[in-house]
This record gives sequence, C-alpha cells and structure tokens, in this order.
Amino acid sequence: MSQPQHSRLVFFLLFLLLLLPPSLLLATEPLPLTKGQTIYIPAYSHIYHGNRETPLLLSVTLSIRNIDLSRSFTVTEVNYHETEGPLVKKYLKEPITLGPLGSKRFIVAQKDETGGSGANFIVKWHSEQPINPPIIESVMIGTQSQLGISFTSRGQAIQE
Repeated sequence: MSQPQHSRLVFFLLFLLLLLPPSLLLATEPLPLTKGQTIYIPAYSHIYHGNRETPLLLSVTLSIRNIDLSRSFTVTEVNYHETEGPLVKKYLKEPITLGPLGSKRFIVAQKDETGGSGANFIVKWHSEQPINPPIIESVMIGTQSQLGISFTSRGQAIQE
C-alpha cells in the first residue's frame, strides 16, 4: 500500500470513530449491582513450552478485590480444582469478610503441580445489599533458567 493510500485509510478510520456514539467508545455504563455470585477463575500450575512440550512450573496467586466503595461482602468458598475437575484444595475453613476496597490473596506454590495446565478456582461470595461485583483474578508467574513468564486470568461469573 502506498503512502497516500495508507494516509487515506487512516483518515477514513478516524472519521468512522467520530461517527460512533460516545457510549461505545467509553465505559459509561454503570456496573450491574449484585448480591452474590459463583465465579470461575482459570489458573495454571504449569504451562508447556518448546517443541518437546516441556512443563514450566508456575506459582499462582488468586486475588479477590472488593471494588465497592462503601459495602462489604462475604467470601464463603475458595476451592482449587485440577484439570479434570476434581477438588484439590479448599482454602477456607470459615467465611471471610472483605470491607470496602479490601482484598485477599490465596497462593498455590510453584512446586505444587497438582492443578495442572487446566486448573481453576471456584469462588462464592454474597452480600446483604447489592454491590459492585468484586474483581477476582489469578496471576501466574514462573522462571526456569533464562526463561520467565507471567500472565493473568480474570474470573467469570457462572451463577448469580
């Protein structure tokens, strides 16, 4: 593509963006409030690299963050499941409460391979009043020789 054609294409695309309503360009929709959810969060105790599919072990941090400015919620379950689905570990012996803007973390050690490459967490929470749903994500980090990797996975509500 020549320079004048490229410039025209860029100008045309910018022009189209100006025609879109601002609500499509900005996150102007209020968050839907809810009184509780069951959240599925992907996690990976290891991933594969190289032609021989060599496993790279990862530590996993599950982070639960209350993004509501004025209300608390209660976490009733934090369960870690392996690739095939069976429960590996229950992290809570009793419910915990997260106050406004509070957070809690749960760790799967790098040496713990039990979850596998398709591991996941199931988190259940509830509140007395409708609130902004929490942000629940997993952070995976691993190093081996000169190879290092880190990435996140965001939770997805699977039940209200």
